[in-house]
Amino acid sequence: MNSDVAAFREVMAAVCTPVAVVTTMDVGLPHGTTVSAFASLSLAPPMLLVSLDRSSQLLTIVRRTGRFGVNVLGSAHADLARRFAGKGGPGKFDGVAWEPHTDVPRIPGAGGFVGCRVTSLVPGGDHVIVLGHVVAAEATGGRPLVYHRRVYGTHTAI
Repeated sequence: MNSDVAAFREVMAAVCTPVAVVTTMDVGLPHGTTVSAFASLSLAPPMLLVSLDRSSQLLTIVRRTGRFGVNVLGSAHADLARRFAGKGGPGKFDGVAWEPHTDVPRIPGAGGFVGCRVTSLVPGGDHVIVLGHVVAAEATGGRPLVYHRRVYGTHTAI
């Protein structure tokens, strides 16, 4: 790895990021992956963005279905973050409670849920930025799960 890439990677590891499981459905089966690259984009209309690896199976399904959900994880969900971070397709949902919401899987108990319709896909290096129009949003509160220096944790007010 060249030194600029290594330095960039270390700088970005120092940035505290929220953690979510992005979900979609394919032929009745739930699919999901852990992301820390997602953000609010617009309030009028309500939009958000997520960044998915170009080679991910989830991106292939999202392209085809035009829908995705963002399950914002709470501080008690580090196990879910690790589970959905690996490869594995629909098997990632084995033993995980979920329910359909806006035609995508919603994980009950997550700190929040946003259901989206894809409005555009933007190339971004080895990822694709998926822009989504918000069709549903639910906040359940609680302390957030965050990722910092390659470790899951939470945030507390100072």
